[in-house]
Amino acid sequence: MEIEDNPALARLYGVNGAPPITTTLGATFLSLSDNALEAEYEGALSFRNPAGQVQGGMLCAMLDDVTATLVTSTLAEGEHCATLSLNTSFLRAARPGKLTGRANLVRRGRGVCNVHGELWQEDKLIATATAVCMIVAR
Repeated sequence: MEIEDNPALARLYGVNGAPPITTTLGATFLSLSDNALEAEYEGALSFRNPAGQVQGGMLCAMLDDVTATLVTSTLAEGEHCATLSLNTSFLRAARPGKLTGRANLVRRGRGVCNVHGELWQEDKLIATATAVCMIVAR
């Protein structure tokens, strides 16, 4: 199910809407809870590397998007997050097409959040990431 209700979208992005990178990655947010987020991304043909697979940097961008968006959903008014580190492991190549991103909040501290992210394609795990995000007052 897609997130269609305004409170959920407002919780993610406020009045400014999705960031341009989220749009570029073709993100559609499917479900959001206090500790988890699931999104669908589009591995566009323009994301291909010379081997015809989705370039690893684009997969990292998807993992950064899903993990940081989950952290963003937990923030108070006037706060935003900045990714301090994103440690990514690639398990198999991704073909152009749909990918499912999942993020789980491992720990939410006052100033730093630890998040685990995964990218899936056709029931196969493509890549994982551990993200550390800093909470910053605007």
